[in-house]
Amino acid sequence: MTRSTTDEAAVPPLPSPKERRRLRKAKSLSEEEVAAAVGVTRATVRSWETGRTSPRGRKRALYAKLIAPEPAVKPSVVKPPAAQSPAAKPSAVKPPEAAAVPEPADLPVAPPVPEAPPAAPPADPPSAPAPAPNSDTRSGAEAPDERRVSPAEAFDELYARTAPGLVRQTYLLTGRRALARESVERAFELAWQRWPEVAVDRDPAGWVRAAAYEYAMSPWHRLRRTHRQPDAPPTEPGKRALFDALLDLPPAYRRTLLLYDGVGLDLPETAAETEASTPAAAGRLMTARAAVAERLPELADAAPAEQSALLHDRIGGLARAEHVPVPRPARAVRTGSENKARLWTRAAVAGVALLIAVTGLTLHTAPTHYEQPISPPERVGGVPPRGGPQKLTAQDLKLQKSLSEQLAHGPERLVPQLE
Repeated sequence: MTRSTTDEAAVPPLPSPKERRRLRKAKSLSEEEVAAAVGVTRATVRSWETGRTSPRGRKRALYAKLIAPEPAVKPSVVKPPAAQSPAAKPSAVKPPEAAAVPEPADLPVAPPVPEAPPAAPPADPPSAPAPAPNSDTRSGAEAPDERRVSPAEAFDELYARTAPGLVRQTYLLTGRRALARESVERAFELAWQRWPEVAVDRDPAGWVRAAAYEYAMSPWHRLRRTHRQPDAPPTEPGKRALFDALLDLPPAYRRTLLLYDGVGLDLPETAAETEASTPAAAGRLMTARAAVAERLPELADAAPAEQSALLHDRIGGLARAEHVPVPRPARAVRTGSENKARLWTRAAVAGVALLIAVTGLTLHTAPTHYEQPISPPERVGGVPPRGGPQKLTAQDLKLQKSLSEQLAHGPERLVPQLE
């Protein structure tokens, strides 16, 4: 802490973040060139120019010297023709094209457009006015335009540039080669489905990296038999110790260490990608470093800056030494993404159609009025027996039969009249 404070005091104060960006562009320097000159990543340079962080120590001095404006050069002044004799005036005055004009690079704060030549006396106007920058456009001649890149070409370029390295990073995060390749391809398939959003993102590679890490760290992979156990560790003792130390860390701590010391992101970007606050990311980083230092003795006595550099070299060496599967070609990934999107669309349409059919069938077969349900039968007790004539006995039946077959003998008035 004392060393960084002394270094900062020895360097002149840096301009505002907006001015830093303007000075860099005025000197025609890209973010990659500044990062290579200072020894940091492009994301760190972008963080300095947005005001999220500021350089410290030796990097601050290099950065300040790199973007410092050139010393101002006092432009030469053309004397007015009034100081000369009238006879020598026509021949002594030079045309505006021959006047001494300072170069834009020599100005302390020079805009990208060159400065206009000094004004000539009113008596001698310029013989031929300088053409406007866009005069060729107004005259009908089109300026040479760069070839427009199609979305597929931009995606293929991003895939070819970041996919192989991202597979190695994901392997260090999970310890499983097949899962690392699957995660990266899955992330790029998702990126192709959302390419309008990814193409305008500030860091498309970071978008894909975050998607690959999220898929690789999903706990559901433990239910798959092929991904239950990590792959065999490296045979070299040093790399094996680092490999085991990384896998023993909790997932969030492992991801923070890999992003900060492996990929090279600064602390605010690491916190943003891991969806944590900056103090929480710093705490995870210190805890992860302490756990790894227990396995690697050379890290225990190193300073924090040296420890970060050593971890960066060790993690990079471990990633390059391992043989990881090569991802599929970009065209195959795009085709697979389109096929999956088409399949999910068809499945959604089929589900909606089935739901409509079931709803229509239900409406067609449903009753149109209310029918009271029939109550279930119940046994009733305590009812008196039925009344009425008694059942005829055998004797009664015999008598009834004899009366109906034989005529009665008696007085005539008692004999029934049979018709």
